Amino acid sequence: MKHDPAVLRTRAAVRVALRDLPPGASVFAAVSGGADSMALAAALAHAAPKLKLSGAAAVVDHGLQAGSDRQAAVAADQCRALGLDPVVVRRVSVGRRGGPEAAARSARYRALDRLDAQAVLLGHTLDDQAETVMLGLARGSGARSLAGMATVSGRYRRPFLGLRRADTVAACAALGLEPWLDPHNNDPRFRRSAVRLDLMPALESVLGAGAVTALGRSAELLRDDADALDEWADKAWPDVCAADGLDVTALAGLPAAVRRRVLRRAAVLAGSPAGALSGRQLTAMERLVTDWRGQGPVALPGGLVAERRCDRLTVR
Repeated sequence: MKHDPAVLRTRAAVRVALRDLPPGASVFAAVSGGADSMALAAALAHAAPKLKLSGAAAVVDHGLQAGSDRQAAVAADQCRALGLDPVVVRRVSVGRRGGPEAAARSARYRALDRLDAQAVLLGHTLDDQAETVMLGLARGSGARSLAGMATVSGRYRRPFLGLRRADTVAACAALGLEPWLDPHNNDPRFRRSAVRLDLMPALESVLGAGAVTALGRSAELLRDDADALDEWADKAWPDVCAADGLDVTALAGLPAAVRRRVLRRAAVLAGSPAGALSGRQLTAMERLVTDWRGQGPVALPGGLVAERRCDRLTVR
C-alpha cells in the first residue's frame, strides 16, 4: 500500500520539511506510539535515505498509565522495523506544575532537548493546530497564543500541520502499523480531549468541514502579525530601558500591542515564568503606564512585583 494517498501525503510533507538539511544530518522522529507519530516515523524512514539523512526515533514514555513501558517497547520495535536507527526510549518523570497536560509536555520536551540531533520532528496535525487555537480563544489569549504552533521552532519541525488526523490514521492502516490508542485522548476530564471530542465535531457540524482548515489558516495569519509585533517590540526595547527601570513616557508612546510585549519581556527577564504570566497581569502592568492613579504594585508570578515610581516602572 505504498501508493496509498495518505501515505504519499505524509511522505511528501516530511520530505519538504527536511529538504534544507545537509547530507548526513541526524533527524529524530518524536514518537508516542499514536497514529500521528507512527505515521511520522514511517515517513521519516522513507525520506531519510533519499535525502541522505540519518533517520532515528525517540520514543517517549510518560509513565502515566499502567503498561506504558510495554506500549513504548511496541512503538520502538515498530520504528526499528521501519529501518530507523538508532531508536531510543526515554522514560520521563511528569510533575504537576501547570496541570497534567502542561506537565507532561514539559517533561517530554526536556527529554527531546537532550537528543543529539540537527532536527526533531513532531507529529502535530492540522487538527491539533485547530484545537490549540480554540483553547487560546477560551483563555482570552493574544495573537501569539492564537497563532498556534509554528512549523519550525529552532530544531523542532512539524511537517504534518497541513494534514488532517485522518491522514495519519489512514497511513498507519495502509502500512500495517499498529498505533496505540491512548485512553487519555478520549477522557473529557482533560481539556484538550474535551475540545477534540465535543467542541470540534460541533464546530464542523455547524460551520462545515472547512472549519478546521480555516482555523489553521487563521493561525498562520496571526503568526505573521505576531512576528511583526515582536520585531517592533525588539526595536523599541533599547529606547524604553533606563538604568533605573523602564521609561514610562517612552512606554506610553508605543502602540498597546507593542507595549504589552515590552512589559512581558521585562517581567520574564526579571524572573517571572513566561508560561505563568496572564493577560490580566499584563493589563494591570499596563495601567501603571496608561492609567496611573497612584495604585500600588502589581503581583507577578515568581514572587515578583511591578511597581511605578515617578516616571519609572520596575519589576523586582
